[in-house]
Amino acid sequence: MAGRFSNSFALVKASANVLKLDKELMVFPLMSGIATILVAASFIAPIFWVGSPEMFAEGESFSYTMAVYGFLFYLVQYTVIFFFNAALVGAALIRLDGGDPTVGDGLAIASKRMGAIIGYAAIAATVGMILRFIQERVGIVGQIVVGLMGLAWTLTTYLTVPILVTKDIGPIDAVKESALIFKRTWGEQVIGNFGMGWAVFILGVAWTALSIAVMVGMAQLGMGLSILFVAGIMVAGYVLLALFASALNGIYTAALYRYAMTGETGFFDSQIMGNAFRPKK
Repeated sequence: MAGRFSNSFALVKASANVLKLDKELMVFPLMSGIATILVAASFIAPIFWVGSPEMFAEGESFSYTMAVYGFLFYLVQYTVIFFFNAALVGAALIRLDGGDPTVGDGLAIASKRMGAIIGYAAIAATVGMILRFIQERVGIVGQIVVGLMGLAWTLTTYLTVPILVTKDIGPIDAVKESALIFKRTWGEQVIGNFGMGWAVFILGVAWTALSIAVMVGMAQLGMGLSILFVAGIMVAGYVLLALFASALNGIYTAALYRYAMTGETGFFDSQIMGNAFRPKK
């Protein structure tokens, strides 16, 4: 187990080395974050405009209106997320293949696959609505089962985006292929993502501790107004860390898919990548 986690952190380091060469890859999660906020605002604002926020209140019965509205929200939100993920993965694959990608290259790649991306978003939105519908009608055990179903969906569709980027196939076929790739591998990408998440968590804790220590020191020195400035820097640091983590995840996903399909490691250590996709025994 320790070896798997060490491999995961090594993959994080390798992904960061790729990001050093193409820092513009962080633009994609930035655009995705801004777009998702705008989408959320555009769906929330009409609810309060008509004075009916209670339709989404906890405990309210599941209505057709809420179902349709919720599905549309999922559809648009997933489309935005998958689009910029596809742009990030597409640009990362160019770098891994020896090229020098630009933001425009990534956006062009995603734009060419817009139809498939919307189709995949529709599938994901449907699954999300079904899981939510079930979760609202079952007890604690059922909720655990639904949670496991959601996890299984996430894992089996993990490589759907790079498949859509590299192959001229529809979203259903892409989901099926992602599931087949996951089925025939050990599933080490789960450990890899955990390791990446753990590394980001440690950085977040360290940044929080440093920021709080600085603010406490300023408070003791009577520098009250400066505390607000430090708090702003603290928030900016969290945003930067989130962008960094999203960019690393896109690079990591691209590298895993590339290795699974071609056996080429690029910037990554061959032994580590071999362990990342180890055949089931």
